[in-house]
Amino acid sequence: MDSIACLKSLLLTISQYKAIKSEANANQLLRHLEVISGQKLTRLFTSNQILPSECLNCLIELLEDPNISPSLILSITSLLSQLALDNETKDCLQNTYNLNSVLAGVVCRSSACHNNSVFLQCIQLLQRLTYNVRIFHSGANIDELITFLIDHIQSSEDELTMPCLGLLANLCRHNLSVQTHIKTLNNVKSFYRTLITYLAHSSLTVVVFALSILSSLTLNEEVGEKLFHARNIHQTFQLIFNILVNGDGTLTRKYSVDLLMDLLKNPKIADYLTRYEHFSSCLSQVLGLLNGKDSDSSLKVLELLLAFCSVTQLRHMLTQMIFKQSSSNATLGNRSKSLEPTVAILRWCSQPLDTSENCSILALELFKEIFEDVIDTANSSSADHFVTLLLPALLDQLQFTEQNLDEVLIRKKCERMVKAIEIILPLCGDDTLKMHVAKILTTLKCTTLIEQQFTYGKIDLGFGTKVADSELCKLAADVILKTLDLMNKLKQMVPGMEVSFYKILQDSRLITPLAFALTSDNREQVQSGLGLLLEAAPLPDFPALVLGESIAANNAYRQQETERMPRRISLQSVNHSFPTSVKCLTPPLLKDSVPVLNIEELIEKLQSGVMVKDQLNDVKISDLMDMYEMKLSTLASKESRLQDLLEAKALALAQADRLIAQYRCQRTQAESEARTLANMLRDVERKNEELGVLLKSQQVESERAQSDIEQLFQHNRKLESVAEEHEILTKSYMELLQRNETTEKKNKDLQNTCESLNKQIEKVKKLNESLKQQNEKTLAQLIEKEEERKEVQNLLVDRECKLANLQQKAVVQEENIKTLQKEKEDKEESIDMLRKELSRLEQIRKELSIKASSLEVQKAQLTGRLEEKESLVKLQQEELNKHSHMIAMIHSLSGGKISPETVNLSL
Repeated sequence: MDSIACLKSLLLTISQYKAIKSEANANQLLRHLEVISGQKLTRLFTSNQILPSECLNCLIELLEDPNISPSLILSITSLLSQLALDNETKDCLQNTYNLNSVLAGVVCRSSACHNNSVFLQCIQLLQRLTYNVRIFHSGANIDELITFLIDHIQSSEDELTMPCLGLLANLCRHNLSVQTHIKTLNNVKSFYRTLITYLAHSSLTVVVFALSILSSLTLNEEVGEKLFHARNIHQTFQLIFNILVNGDGTLTRKYSVDLLMDLLKNPKIADYLTRYEHFSSCLSQVLGLLNGKDSDSSLKVLELLLAFCSVTQLRHMLTQMIFKQSSSNATLGNRSKSLEPTVAILRWCSQPLDTSENCSILALELFKEIFEDVIDTANSSSADHFVTLLLPALLDQLQFTEQNLDEVLIRKKCERMVKAIEIILPLCGDDTLKMHVAKILTTLKCTTLIEQQFTYGKIDLGFGTKVADSELCKLAADVILKTLDLMNKLKQMVPGMEVSFYKILQDSRLITPLAFALTSDNREQVQSGLGLLLEAAPLPDFPALVLGESIAANNAYRQQETERMPRRISLQSVNHSFPTSVKCLTPPLLKDSVPVLNIEELIEKLQSGVMVKDQLNDVKISDLMDMYEMKLSTLASKESRLQDLLEAKALALAQADRLIAQYRCQRTQAESEARTLANMLRDVERKNEELGVLLKSQQVESERAQSDIEQLFQHNRKLESVAEEHEILTKSYMELLQRNETTEKKNKDLQNTCESLNKQIEKVKKLNESLKQQNEKTLAQLIEKEEERKEVQNLLVDRECKLANLQQKAVVQEENIKTLQKEKEDKEESIDMLRKELSRLEQIRKELSIKASSLEVQKAQLTGRLEEKESLVKLQQEELNKHSHMIAMIHSLSGGKISPETVNLSL
């Protein structure tokens, strides 16, 4: 039974179950759901066909039914969970069918009915749907779902606590409306306390869920400042890295990576992480996770490493760690079991195109960040060894090795090409790395790449193609421009590159990507396009006029798109703002019911009104004019509004007519398919009854056949024993016959051999005599050769001894040279130290000599002063002596007998 028939039968059973909700119809619907789940029709549901979309619509309508049985809910949610594994189908279920609100209603109903199995499966499906998706808080049943999740988390712990925490973490992440709704609840403080108690839980998954909710709700508030304070942040980092490395699975690792990335967006916490002392060891463990085979886990690890690269200091530490581990593994050889980080990232770069994960793009972006850091820090010597390993892998990314690719795979390939060229372009900023690129990149590879992009990107379809309409065209144009930029940087170093570069610049097919770059809203593309335009403008065959026309066409196309968007938005807003009474009106009725007043009729009425009012002396003409002007303005505004309403309703009516026509076509198709399915069902039931009769008769015959088979088995066993004896006897008889024949043949052969041997004996005797003579000669020659061999062997032994002595001497000399070099370095260091000491002593000596000269000058000055003082002392002493004599004379004259020596002149 093919997939289309399965879907048609599913639609029929759903309609039967909706009409009559009996157990038989429910069981039949369950069987059909099991069949479709077993066939794995994910790709069919991603297509825009009517039948799969009708099936999904009917299934979701069944989920909205409150009277549906729990077994049907489980079966439908298991099928939807299988479909949600595909990203396109998951987006379709959310955006088109609004599955989140439906499941939220099912969760609220199942919690009221205390049905844990339905509740658990719906919560798990909601957790898968809402991961990395922003949910509209205004959706149906979302408030009730959030309230129920918070109440269940605060209640006693059970098996539903973990999925409730995970779902609430998804709803709170990057969603301000949900966060503000939770913060306005009355029990939010007790909810915070409950989450903080879960941080000490034994399950790492529960811990990371609780920490993620807390970071979303309290990061920029007082509770978050206490929780993520500088005193606690190092413990938080250790906890997150422990969960990341030793988590319970891929789900835990995803949420821990998301949590750390959200924390890194806060500049204060990013600064704390740069100063975290164990960051290098944690980073090496995170890099070791890239050696695993789980692509989902490696995808999240690569996202985390790219988030580290958003902080300059963390990017520098990451680059050092990657090349440090690579160099240490290279010195250890094959001793380490894990791959180098660079080799592990390179392995994820070369993933097949048909993989659903985006690991290759992220790995290439990580290489770009690493090499940009290498160029910024001028540390190209550390990456020199790895560039030789990386460049061949990057050139493989620039080739279409696969054949017969569809548009999706070609788009993926072009995205990888863009990222690969973005890695090679920074390498050209360093001279040594640029030499490596020039050695391996040839002109032929660049030109073939550009030609392939012209072909696969459908750029060479001629003038007038709209590049903005195709994502593949944009990617192809980006690849062409970046390849030309790379050729421009290498044109002087690669032979033939310059000629090919200027030849491609004059190609008319280059106009489309160049015009796309010049009219792009990306700054890098505009700068790249201007650089190429400066190179191409002086060329004689450059189509400048065509480029101008293409730029004008792109600008006109963009202007048309921008003009259409406000019209669509205004029409949608008008349609949403219509009241129900206006919406049910049709344009013809509206035209008949609304009085359309022309301006001329209003002027005539105004003039007649003025003539009548002139007769009344109580009313002034100015008041009347003002009143009629106000009426005119209100009528004109009403007329414009009614015309806008008419245009909007005409558009809405046309859309409704188209939808009604589509619905009628779908209904007729569905009715015809239902009739065919009913006929097929009747035929199948008839065949089923006939087969049941046949099956009963065959069961009776099978019982008879089994009894006959048992009898035949017994007879067969007897015959087998007789056959075995017969085979043994025949084998023994044949062996005896063969022996007799072989003995007769041997007898004849022996007689013939005897005669031939007699003849050979005579020949051998003759040969024996000749061989004896030759043997004597060879013996003499052997003796001579043996003596020569011994002499050569002695010479070899002597030379080996000499060689061993020379090797020992060479080793000794190398050691002596090393010691001498060390001594030389030590002596040079000591000489440098002594020179520094000598220059210091010389400086001290100069200072001391200057001080000594100054002291001598001071000494001469002091000696002069001292002589002057001594001369003064002598003069004063003489005067004292004179005074003493005079005093003595005075005493003697006065009658006293005092000698001049005893006179005390001291005061």
